[in-house]
Amino acid sequence: MKKVLLVRLSSLGDVIFNIPLANVLKRSGFEVHWLVGPKGIAVIKDNPCVDKAVFAQKGEYFKTLRRLRAEKYDIVMDTHGMIKSAVYTLFCGAKRRVMGTDARECAWIAATELVKIPKDRDFKDHISKKYLKYAQHLGLDIENAPVTLPAVSADVTLPEGKPVAVLCPATTWDNKHWNKGNWKVLAAELSKKYNLVFTGTAGDSGLIEYIGGGIPHLNLAGKTSLHELIQIFRRADLVVSLDSGSTHLAWGSGAKKIVAIFCATPKVFYTPPGHTSAAGNLPCQPCHKRRCPLKHMDCTNFPTAQEVIELCK
Repeated sequence: MKKVLLVRLSSLGDVIFNIPLANVLKRSGFEVHWLVGPKGIAVIKDNPCVDKAVFAQKGEYFKTLRRLRAEKYDIVMDTHGMIKSAVYTLFCGAKRRVMGTDARECAWIAATELVKIPKDRDFKDHISKKYLKYAQHLGLDIENAPVTLPAVSADVTLPEGKPVAVLCPATTWDNKHWNKGNWKVLAAELSKKYNLVFTGTAGDSGLIEYIGGGIPHLNLAGKTSLHELIQIFRRADLVVSLDSGSTHLAWGSGAKKIVAIFCATPKVFYTPPGHTSAAGNLPCQPCHKRRCPLKHMDCTNFPTAQEVIELCK
């Protein structure tokens, strides 16, 4: 049995996108270890896709490297592809060091082998398929590569009497957000059929109270652990979210129905397989950039609320 180290430190969504790769490696006979940061450790620790999760504690490079070198890895696969991951890749002790041609910050200097990764404009499939190219590089079969999450037993209480719709209206990039007025229209319409549950961080509560103002709702922002959130998504009848970790966690959780809303980023990359999404059709959409190149962020107004309502129906 060969031992492989998978290096993907963050974000939550990107960690989830790499889980099918880890599952392919494991079923192909590798002992799989995963070096992961604080945003992803909860979905990798105790995940059946790995034999060992290694936590990359900030500021403890040398301590972590000593732990990695003691494992005597045969191969390291660095799908993160940045300087902060390349340090681990270069010095972990593995002779075969695999990285993608999309690596940034000259991180490719740490690699002994490069995987040809198509440019974004040429890639027309869910982003998890991009990471499966690392398995193809080893000649492995990538068919039926599942996304798995740890078994959880968290207790959550959700409203009863009507189906439950979970709304996740916040994310990280400003231009991945959807107009809060659109959210308010959507929430009012969904409240006719669903019990509404909002999730997010404690800092999202102001936005949520605006969206849910005047209609019954449960605000769980900042009140759930990741494992509790997994249970909420599993039990929900509908999840409406953005291009965010919540959408991708809901996919991994096996949510019944996800409607994902895309403003600046391409839905072809990030729509959870088997689910649906809405996106605007402005000439500048999607730009796939953290900051609006045109400095107006008109994309955050589109798609329209009515378009998303129709998808939810």
